Amino acid sequence: MTATPRALELTTVAAQAAADKLAHDIVAYDVSDVLALTDSFLLASAPNDRQVKGIVDEVEERLREECDARPARREGERDGRWVLLDFVDIVVHVQHSEERVYYALERLWKDCPQVELPADAQATAGEGERHRQSQEGALDGERS
Repeated sequence: MTATPRALELTTVAAQAAADKLAHDIVAYDVSDVLALTDSFLLASAPNDRQVKGIVDEVEERLREECDARPARREGERDGRWVLLDFVDIVVHVQHSEERVYYALERLWKDCPQVELPADAQATAGEGERHRQSQEGALDGERS
């Protein structure tokens, strides 16, 4: 079994929305063969809590406007470090960059096929690491 066309549509729209809000390292997995609960997981990250919330709001708004989809469940918003949006067909995880590295959800789903995403979303690969390195470089410059 593979992800439904509806799940792929939601994943694509959500990925583009996340990319438009400058999310880092956007990736999606077709988990339909291993999970009965959903067809696709979309992962995205951001360097701060405010941006995590902005990405979540944009994803939710775009899926509502373009796909008439509303989340069945929304968790983690209060802390803003890891927000989960469950649209039944897809689950969107938006994580603070530190949580993304620590929990490494990609390890869990690495055997599942990746879902092809829009070019803007694909271009975010490695952004989290580049951002972290530029922050470290700025801190090193301040210490000198």
